[in-house]
Amino acid sequence: STLQRLVGAKAGRELREKASGIDRGRVVPNAVSRSLAAERPFDRDELDPDRHRRALLSAAGELGARLRALEKVCRTLTLTVRYADRSSTTRSRTLGEPTAHSAALTRTAYSLYEALGLQRARVRAVVLRAEALGPADQASYQLTFDPLDEKVRRVEEVADRVRARFG
Repeated sequence: STLQRLVGAKAGRELREKASGIDRGRVVPNAVSRSLAAERPFDRDELDPDRHRRALLSAAGELGARLRALEKVCRTLTLTVRYADRSSTTRSRTLGEPTAHSAALTRTAYSLYEALGLQRARVRAVVLRAEALGPADQASYQLTFDPLDEKVRRVEEVADRVRARFG
């Protein structure tokens, strides 16, 4: 009753049930996850920001390819940086429009990384997570008259087919 008085009736009841090990959520076997992650650990603690950026580029490319293969788009991108002292920093950003485009994911990942303002940080790993996934065919896109954007997206589709065929 004290918990319900502090946080409300419904939230208090849910917290009590969770603390008692009761979860009324349904378990759906083989359900598509609500997020995808790509982790890039370093062999040793890494100080070089260029290596951090290369790891982010690789992770964003992998996330983009996986999203396109699942025919999903993400609405939020989260960056977690793990340091040598086992601490970590996490930042998220909601994208302007849902996307599975690797270049857009890379730009956002770089922006999140730059916002951290790391100087001489000993980084152990970077993790990029695509969250708030939705079906690609239901996503809305801003139309553009830039032929280069359409060309890059077509090249990405061809690269995905080549990767699927040859590995």
